[in-house]
Amino acid sequence: MRFIFVLSALLLTIGASSLRAQVIERNIDEIKSESLLRAQRGAYPLGGLDPSDVAQALSQIHTRDKDEWAKGWSQVAQTYIDKGQRASSAQEAAIAYKKAWRLYYFAQWPVPNSQGKQLAYDNGIKAYLKYAETMNPPMEVVQIPFEGKTITGYLRFPANSANQKVPMILAISGLDSRKETVADSYEQILAQGVGFLAVDGPGTGQAPIKVSATAERMFSKVLDYLNAHPRVDSQRIIVSGVSFGGYWASKLAITEKHRLLGSVAQSPPVDEFFSEKFLREGTLGNREYLFDLAPAFINVFEGANSVDDLARLMPGMSLKAQNLLSQPTTPMLVVTGVKDTQVPIGDIELLMRSGDVPKEAWINPMGGHLGREAKGWTDPVIFSKVIIPWELRLIAQSRGK
Repeated sequence: MRFIFVLSALLLTIGASSLRAQVIERNIDEIKSESLLRAQRGAYPLGGLDPSDVAQALSQIHTRDKDEWAKGWSQVAQTYIDKGQRASSAQEAAIAYKKAWRLYYFAQWPVPNSQGKQLAYDNGIKAYLKYAETMNPPMEVVQIPFEGKTITGYLRFPANSANQKVPMILAISGLDSRKETVADSYEQILAQGVGFLAVDGPGTGQAPIKVSATAERMFSKVLDYLNAHPRVDSQRIIVSGVSFGGYWASKLAITEKHRLLGSVAQSPPVDEFFSEKFLREGTLGNREYLFDLAPAFINVFEGANSVDDLARLMPGMSLKAQNLLSQPTTPMLVVTGVKDTQVPIGDIELLMRSGDVPKEAWINPMGGHLGREAKGWTDPVIFSKVIIPWELRLIAQSRGK
């Protein structure tokens, strides 16, 4: 595996050309066509979905109505719930409930901003927890007290690790991913003797607060929990965030430097992303995103009800505006793609130039958001061949220190 270090001139050139004129959102026929195509390729956000299930759900959807969308996917998901209930073995039940969870997840995509989508999200949680009952090693649902509410997380330890402290990944979801999806991604690290705690990012899933310039305090409370846990090696905790979760991973690499062994940030927004110019020219109608990127951001930001609200709120999220980028950081791996249209690559260059600790970057010259491609470098491949090996190397290097 070779890590590609950022070249300033190249990134500045790319950054200048990455900002596009605003385009119009896909209509329902375009969404259906693109969804089926992505399912056939195993591309985000339909990775893991059976194309025949996708076709069946789409056949019941005829408009962009949120509840109609949720209903079409939920009806197919329910067939797998029924299969899970009739299953004659734990393995058969696991397969059924996992498929149901994926379908319910897409029923609420990108965010549960209607009654039908909220119901789909709730049913997706129930399906995932039924799937979790079959996991070995087991998964624990933890409730961490926070400002009169609770942070819900999924905690898993490696098998046969009850009598030892183990390294941990604090895995943070993105704008439209959830703790269930990042937990699914990190399941493979358990076999390497590393555990994980997966949580929803602010404003998403079951998170107790929405996005604001101080919402990282939620993750500080999670780190308090991990540091106090008797089975966690508090000297070897790595934070990992995807997309908007990468923002939090980048910020925590600075604000929680002394409590983190390292940080992994996939396509992290840093500065330019939060500008009104990029919001209006790079976010609205973004075609790399399946649909409704701006409405998704409106849903997760505290105090946002419109694009104009986002234009007012987002600049304050910039790590540059918060005077954080000049401060020391923990070691970092930054992952992105040159063709990422959702986060300007200039933000990656700025992050790589900042702080006082050498950072590593894996940049896919043909990759889009998170470094992914339609074929080859998919999300699971990037996790298994780039992110997890880097984390394991960092953990191995820390032994004996």
